[in-house]
Amino acid sequence: MHVEYHKWYSHRVHRDMELLVYGHTGVPVLVLPTSYARFYEWKDQGMMNTLGDKIDNGHLQFYLIDSLAGATWYNYNAHPDTRMWYHNQWEQYVMHEVYPFMRYKNWNTFTILTGASFGAFLAVNFALKHPEYVNKVVAMAGGYETDFFGGYHSSDIYFNSPLEYIPNMHDHYTLERIRGIDWKLVTSTWDIEECRETTIQLSHKMWSKGIWNQRDIWNDAPHDWPSWHRMVRVYL
Repeated sequence: MHVEYHKWYSHRVHRDMELLVYGHTGVPVLVLPTSYARFYEWKDQGMMNTLGDKIDNGHLQFYLIDSLAGATWYNYNAHPDTRMWYHNQWEQYVMHEVYPFMRYKNWNTFTILTGASFGAFLAVNFALKHPEYVNKVVAMAGGYETDFFGGYHSSDIYFNSPLEYIPNMHDHYTLERIRGIDWKLVTSTWDIEECRETTIQLSHKMWSKGIWNQRDIWNDAPHDWPSWHRMVRVYL
């Protein structure tokens, strides 16, 4: 299996950023990690082995990146405005550093975003805000409530809260681009209740805006890696 490690200093987030590339060609897949996890989480959890045939056969090429969630969403020692500003800077890093790197490595512009749990939330939120960068989203067991701030609210928090901002989206061009994305929203009857219920809410709110999405509720998939190993074989 072809594997590359890359590291560079990002002036947008003011730190060294690392990533892994799996595969020599194929459809680019950008992977967002769970909660406090690092860019190598999917490697350590064996997901690359689960998808090894699709990687080796040149069907998919994976880009595993950091999310900085420990310094943004989960940094309870910082003011919410600072946390959201830094998250928005991370999105700038993804758009203006990771994406050009992906295009340099791979001519294929069809791009998939995926993640499990908090990584699913990051993938969905990024795709809704920046649909021109995304063609397909595979969101596994995501939770879409954004109650990270002890009741504090601001415009930056609002515009990173899909359950809040989707009902108020009216721009025709943006909605049409979002409607062009292949949305896979996956949860389970055995999922964490908050994840299952907010996945259902997200799906309903998207449909209310004419955004086609495939919402699948599995019957036997706890909120854990063995379930996500099974799901990626179906949706990627």
